[in-house]
Amino acid sequence: MEDQSVVDVGDVRLAYRAWGDQYGSPVVLLHGLGGSSADWEAAGTLLGAEWRVYALDLRGHGESDWPDEYAFEQMRDDVVGFLDECELDRVGLVGHGMGGTVALLLAQEHADRVERLVLVETPAPFPGDPGPAGRAEGPVDYDENAVPVVHAQLADPDPEWAEGLGEIVAPTMIIAGGPESTLPQALLPEVASRIPDCRLITVPGGHRMHETRADQVAQQISEFFTS
Repeated sequence: MEDQSVVDVGDVRLAYRAWGDQYGSPVVLLHGLGGSSADWEAAGTLLGAEWRVYALDLRGHGESDWPDEYAFEQMRDDVVGFLDECELDRVGLVGHGMGGTVALLLAQEHADRVERLVLVETPAPFPGDPGPAGRAEGPVDYDENAVPVVHAQLADPDPEWAEGLGEIVAPTMIIAGGPESTLPQALLPEVASRIPDCRLITVPGGHRMHETRADQVAQQISEFFTS
């Protein structure tokens, strides 16, 4: 059964969906650029059989506030504020695309809050082309002003993002989408090699395989969190 609610974090109201037993071990899911918590509905429902799962609408997306300020550091702090407001001490943290970068920064800055980390089709934190800027066809459920800001940070990230990979203490799994993906795959092994305890796997299905192959992605996440 899915629950939907909102929480105020500073000046931003964040919407979220939740699945599973409210007393279960917490897992937090973060969506990609141009997405929302709805992207995780299939995988979140499956994960909810074993965990208490929370999927956020990050600022500027879905039902959360659109404050016209979209730095990754702000999104990271939003998620920390969400954990505080929901009294979640340590969580399994999963992020897709943009949400993976938010999760990466949170794991670097707040190591005590992340039990395990999963990065799904997340851009490498190195300068260069991070891939397409986001969805643009038809009506959108996000602030289009967020796209150039986020894409600019991904293309030219703070050098500390890459330097901080070696400081991640949480066991980490990177899930790549394989040759069908629009995300450059070549640098993902380099990212994995810099994180002290990290494995890299591929779930064929392209950049959005957490939706198209939700059962496989949920299974990989569950097995990783219980390994």
